[in-house]
Amino acid sequence: MNGLTQDFLDRVRARLADTADALTPAVIAAAVRAESSGVLGDADVLSALRVLHTEMDGAGILDPLLENPQVTDVLVLGDGSAWVDAGQGVERASVRLSDAGAVRRLAQRLALRAGRRLDDAQPWVDGWLQDLGGHGSGVRLHAVLPPIAVDGPCISLRVLRPASHTLGDLASQGSVPTAVLPLLERIVEARLSFLVTGGTGTGKTTLLAALLGRVPHTERIVCVEDAAELAPQHPHLIRLAARAANVEGAGAVELRELVRQALRMRPDRIVVGEVRGAEVIDLLASLNTGHDGSAGTVHANSPKELPARLEALASLGGINSAALHSQLAAALRLVLHVARDRRGTRKLCEIGVLSKTSTGNVEAVTCWSYADGRGPAWGELDGLLRTRGGGS
Repeated sequence: MNGLTQDFLDRVRARLADTADALTPAVIAAAVRAESSGVLGDADVLSALRVLHTEMDGAGILDPLLENPQVTDVLVLGDGSAWVDAGQGVERASVRLSDAGAVRRLAQRLALRAGRRLDDAQPWVDGWLQDLGGHGSGVRLHAVLPPIAVDGPCISLRVLRPASHTLGDLASQGSVPTAVLPLLERIVEARLSFLVTGGTGTGKTTLLAALLGRVPHTERIVCVEDAAELAPQHPHLIRLAARAANVEGAGAVELRELVRQALRMRPDRIVVGEVRGAEVIDLLASLNTGHDGSAGTVHANSPKELPARLEALASLGGINSAALHSQLAAALRLVLHVARDRRGTRKLCEIGVLSKTSTGNVEAVTCWSYADGRGPAWGELDGLLRTRGGGS
């Protein structure tokens, strides 16, 4: 491949970057022939086609990583090194991009595929990629370019796999203690509204989907999400997905609007896949208007930090602390916290009861923990379950 130089490949890439056509194999082949001007032999032309097609199709050499069912995150650094999280923390992958230029080109191509702009004037992008790596639920893209990224362009790809595990699946994987399964089933049966808390990648959505799978089939669930990730095994499930603005800044559909729409769809339970903004106000309002047993997830480091986290989110919608705690006390009953242990295994770590204090604020009191079993609020939870008909 004496004629197949980096300079030649860069010229072909530049030609392809200027075309408005879809980057099909035929378009790539035409660009290779145009730049070779008959100088390259057949073997070099075929080699160039293989290199460029791999680079231009899907996520290029990252596709095998995204197709691995264990991988939740694929991360690329400015030097071209690729890293994955397959449930045991971040590990170096066996593939790598050639250099910072290759990382930048891939980032810009993926941004374009997501309908976003990524260049020196707009050096970061956040978007969704549908069907990348064969994932119908999509892959979340984040990329950043220099000078914002000091050590070179970086790409972060978060794989959204349909969350369709059952509680039995989670118990067999060690994520939920078998002894706690009856308690979780009683919580769903008693229609106690709850939030699942935890950090990024701890299994919040997975646990939520498993719990929703235990909702009686006579009830109608409406799920609202940024991307359609929840896929509980339930026959009457309606999924609404938010939509970001297009490159012209039009067409956005916010989660908050979808929560309002969900209220008009005769839901028995409303679920917000991830509460991350002012939509918490509409969710709490819906829980106070007869939609018991509703649920959602929210980023929080522990159950005790949940009220403060919700305060911060509610403030985005102009609701002060006192008003938030007043609604929270009447709307939510429980918080289920998940985390990763030192080996990276995702686990249900704690269940807390949300109780009103003498000051009028709401606090989370532990009723069960993985480390200690029953906690100080166990009696309160048991009373709630008995009152609401959650078995015994």
